[in-house]
Amino acid sequence: MLRSVAVLVLDRLAVFEFGVLCEVFGLDRSDDGLPVLDFRVCGVEAGRPVSTTGGVQVVPEHGLDALAGADLVAVPATRLREFPEEALQALRDAHAAGATLLSVCSGVFVLAEAGLLRGRRVTTHWHSVDELACRYPDVEVDQDVLFVDDGDLITSAGTAAGIDACLHLVRRELGSAVVNGIARRMVVPPQREGGQRQFIDLPVPACSADSLAPVLDWMLAHLDLDHTVADLARRAAMSERTFARRFAAETGTSPLRWLTRQRVLHARRLLEDTDLSVEAVATRSGFGSATLLRHHFRQVVGVPPADYRRTFQSAEHATGG
Repeated sequence: MLRSVAVLVLDRLAVFEFGVLCEVFGLDRSDDGLPVLDFRVCGVEAGRPVSTTGGVQVVPEHGLDALAGADLVAVPATRLREFPEEALQALRDAHAAGATLLSVCSGVFVLAEAGLLRGRRVTTHWHSVDELACRYPDVEVDQDVLFVDDGDLITSAGTAAGIDACLHLVRRELGSAVVNGIARRMVVPPQREGGQRQFIDLPVPACSADSLAPVLDWMLAHLDLDHTVADLARRAAMSERTFARRFAAETGTSPLRWLTRQRVLHARRLLEDTDLSVEAVATRSGFGSATLLRHHFRQVVGVPPADYRRTFQSAEHATGG
């Protein structure tokens, strides 16, 4: 359970990435019925200003000792590549004590320098992946994803991908009701998955009428229907080959894989927020049978639907069937 978050700020701090952590974890939204986390901004020395890339200063209220005992220790982006040893040791100690680690963009360099990423799969902003791989050859760097969830370690790409990683962590630890509430307040979608590519191989056409967004929206509204590439291509007024190529360019995956993942996401929400049977969830999410749902759900989420429901079902429906 996520109850406390400590953010480590170092000089040449990136303001946006720091702000993402404050926005997701640090605001009091109890008026919306959302939990309030113990949120600590920590520097090498409490009260000593930290420089930023935006021409302002951030003054941490806490020192490094406040990292101790936090459920989550987050490191926002920084332009630094050499870090205070006392900060690195504080990260090592916090992780050894059981803290989950989260980096946003180039914050991953701090974790790597602390020796916490050896043999782990991580990501960062596409502009920095080569540098990260060169500096730390014992780290597996994935350049094509928005974020990587490796259990007690979550790393994200740049800027908006940090929002995705943070909301993913909230969903994982606190459930869909909480993440949906936060996302609504932030006016962002709560469901972007980490496996989506960081950038699009081909530019999105300037004419919005040519975009696949209307087709994607229609697919999301009709997950319970059978969809073929031929049918979707006709809806998009394209040949099957052009549709498949454009779909991969805009989403980073194939129509079938995208549809399967969206169905799993919908099934996950139904498991969390309703007391529908697994068979009914399978029908509503477009899998047709509980067997097919279990197969795909386990592939994407890592656990069977029943186990997921026991862990994440909201209290309102926890006593349901």
